[in-house]
Amino acid sequence: MKVNEIFATIEGETSLTGIPMLFVRFTGCPLRCTYCDTTYAYEDGAEMTIKELLTIIENNGLPIVHLTGGDPLAQVELPELVKRLLENNRQVILETGGSMDIAPFVLDNVRIMLDVKTPGSGMAHHSCLSNIPLMRERTDEFKFTLCHREDYDWAVDFISEHRLTEKGCVINFSPVTPGLPPAELADWILKDRLPVRLNCQLHRFIWPDKARGV
Repeated sequence: MKVNEIFATIEGETSLTGIPMLFVRFTGCPLRCTYCDTTYAYEDGAEMTIKELLTIIENNGLPIVHLTGGDPLAQVELPELVKRLLENNRQVILETGGSMDIAPFVLDNVRIMLDVKTPGSGMAHHSCLSNIPLMRERTDEFKFTLCHREDYDWAVDFISEHRLTEKGCVINFSPVTPGLPPAELADWILKDRLPVRLNCQLHRFIWPDKARGV
């Protein structure tokens, strides 16, 4: 498996914001979003065996492991790694750009964070819509990263069309930073009484001068 970085941090996004966990960032992503803040993970990284990864994770001691990228689903050995993590009593958070099938990872103690790509990302046409019915109530979460008002309106229509609020999953609206001011997005959400969560990157406030490892 090709790994870009491994680090302990405070979860900065989703409903788990503020919780300590271990991040494993994998190399490689089939998408090229306009606002990507981890372009260094496109190709940069080192090959590691599952055994080597598990040793690092075990020695770290944190019970929650957040798998991100890039897109971890691009790793052929990911199903085996997740299986081994669950056997070792780790809780797994699996973050994906939503262009690949999540079915093999719909498992107990695996929480899926599915990024729904908006037009502003330039990647909306890559979304694997067959993933939506697989998302589980009170477990998995949707995330929309919004560049501007057009993305917001598109996301509102997408939520309605696919009846996402009826699924009982948390829906996160994330403003592109810098780009869309969080206060402006908050005003739109309040005005429309949307049942979504404003999702700002806490780790950027805690460590404003660190671009990696947070």
